[in-house]
Amino acid sequence: MPGQTMSDGAGRQGRAGRFRFVFPPARGYAGPVNGSRSSPSPERVGDLGERGLIRRLAARVGRGRDVARGIGDDCAVVRVRGAAWDWLLTTDPVIEGVHFLPDTPGRRIGHKAAGRVISDIAAMGGEPLHVLFDLVAPPAASVRRIEDIYRGATALCARHGAAIVGGDVARGPRLELHAFAVGRVERGRAVLRRGARPGDVIHVTGRLGGSILGRHLAFEPRVEAGRWIARGGWATSMMDVSDGLASDLRRILEESRVGADLDAARIPVSAAARRLRDGRGALDHALGDGEDFELLFTVSKSRATAFARAWRRAFPALPATPIGVVTPARGRLMLRRDGSAGPVGRGYEHFVT
Repeated sequence: MPGQTMSDGAGRQGRAGRFRFVFPPARGYAGPVNGSRSSPSPERVGDLGERGLIRRLAARVGRGRDVARGIGDDCAVVRVRGAAWDWLLTTDPVIEGVHFLPDTPGRRIGHKAAGRVISDIAAMGGEPLHVLFDLVAPPAASVRRIEDIYRGATALCARHGAAIVGGDVARGPRLELHAFAVGRVERGRAVLRRGARPGDVIHVTGRLGGSILGRHLAFEPRVEAGRWIARGGWATSMMDVSDGLASDLRRILEESRVGADLDAARIPVSAAARRLRDGRGALDHALGDGEDFELLFTVSKSRATAFARAWRRAFPALPATPIGVVTPARGRLMLRRDGSAGPVGRGYEHFVT
């Protein structure tokens, strides 16, 4: 959520929800030694950005024979021979000063930590089963607050049929919670990011933007909707909106090797995004804020009308808005507004934005 203040949901404001990572230059003499040429500066994470770093690491880790889908989606998909279900594996951190403020209530931290990994499983059309937490805390951390973190996480897991089954604890300079989750989906039915095709209609659930006013700590993962989409075979691709519509749709486009045209008038902007007064428009917040944890997915044009009817019957209180179409222009994301069209900005990316 670049360029914003962070709220704990009770009206208190702090620094930006995600901080820019700054890597200081090496100290000491940086010139030639004994007349030799200076060596090039070592490559930094900030030079690669999140996506470049993931591509670099993915090329080094290999892939097991039972991995149906590895790095590149909301979850890894592991297939056990002869089983009726595929396993979904995912992990995500929440870190003090990055994802929550030092005075954020513990229950909200726990809710967010569990919700992020449950949302990943929902985005694959899966059912969450088990969650583990690695807790990092300084010695001065309040035990009561840590217990509240687990109360918040346990409550959300219970609502979605998942259980916290273990983890680890370690000492560190700030409070961190690293979640790992296991889910399942019917064999071969996981919805990936790479299935979008030209002509598909792009949809998003709920409303977008302004999560900084508190929803990033209190969202409800769209598990039921994700399961319904997967069981019906409705979506050609899907993921959750964690880094913002612009960034996350671009991930689908990259994996599917396509482009997209968005209709600005169709993008569902939240009331919270309209309340923000920070010099950015509500539509800009809807495109770039992130941490909405709504489902972003594509539906074949031939099934779009039937999908809309079926969705309204299944989820009368939750909108699934068609916001654009997939195009063959690989990698190009355009926004159409007031009769003209222009490229959409890159959106949020860790280490860069």
